[in-house]
Amino acid sequence: MVEEITEAKSSVKGVTNPYRRTEHCGKIHEYRCDKEVGVIGIDISKDYLITSRGRERKYENNKKGYEKILKMKPCAIVLEPTGVYAIRPCQYFKERGIKVLQVSPNILSREKEFRGKKTDFYDAEKLENMADKAKEYEYNPLKELVTLYFFFKDMEVKYENRLKRTLFLVSDNDKINKERLEKLANGDFTQEELYNLEYTPIVLEEIRVLAKTLLETQEKLKEVRRMIEEQVPEDHVLLTIPGIGRLAAGIIIGVVGDIRRFPKPESFVAYCGLDPIVERSGRGVISRGISKRGNKYLRSLFYFLAKMNYSRNPTLLKFYESHKDRLQGKKLYTALARKLARIVWSVWYNNKPYEPK
Repeated sequence: MVEEITEAKSSVKGVTNPYRRTEHCGKIHEYRCDKEVGVIGIDISKDYLITSRGRERKYENNKKGYEKILKMKPCAIVLEPTGVYAIRPCQYFKERGIKVLQVSPNILSREKEFRGKKTDFYDAEKLENMADKAKEYEYNPLKELVTLYFFFKDMEVKYENRLKRTLFLVSDNDKINKERLEKLANGDFTQEELYNLEYTPIVLEEIRVLAKTLLETQEKLKEVRRMIEEQVPEDHVLLTIPGIGRLAAGIIIGVVGDIRRFPKPESFVAYCGLDPIVERSGRGVISRGISKRGNKYLRSLFYFLAKMNYSRNPTLLKFYESHKDRLQGKKLYTALARKLARIVWSVWYNNKPYEPK
């Protein structure tokens, strides 16, 4: 691709390369002169924004870079949602009146040329030409709350495991409950039967710190959970599915965003990592389990809900009764989780309350 910093030789007729800089910007494209450029594509990374148009093509992924892009007066920006690095520029441009469009990664991958041509500038140009296939960016407040919830959940598990490991060093009892945590956090070991070993004083201080941190993390989890549940409308169609409460519905909405980006239930099941891996050779068909290539949090959530609440859902209960002799243990609950994911897709995509079949 062309170099954005290379100077081009100029003549009375124009320039040798319209994508390189020139002093005679009035004799080439309008967008070289900071006039309105229309639609531009932007390829986003952690450090840089690469644009499909402009005198410069490479900008820093910060406020200084955003302001330079705004000087080109774009009417719309097309980009790929590249996780956290795309959220800030999307919101920044949207709040300044620029229409922000996002191209699904699945659509973008299908549009790539087979010859393997790939550069940041080329990707930006491809995005610009896909404006008609993009959807307008919408901020999803649940997404950040759900991300925070999982962060605290992971912290809770890590602190709890570490505390159990530390308790084992000085005690035969590694059970954890709130009452015991509160005492340990306050340094109260009077009711503990402890091994009086060389390292005991150091371990007791670690136990106190871990217990205090674990209690604080659990309180934060409760607060974030309440905030997630408040974001779910009382009449949301997912709440009509037996076994799915406000927290589960909020997590699903926060992670998925727009269910319309999954036109078929198979694509949603694959996004959850619950799609089966099937190998065929001649007449033989071998199942290799599930792919686990999708969102790990949704996969875990559907597995947990299916295992704990299948008896409350008529469809899942019927599936359980008809398959319990053929499938056992995790295989059965994984199949139930996949069935639940399809139910969620059908109810949400069609926006119709759950009806048992």
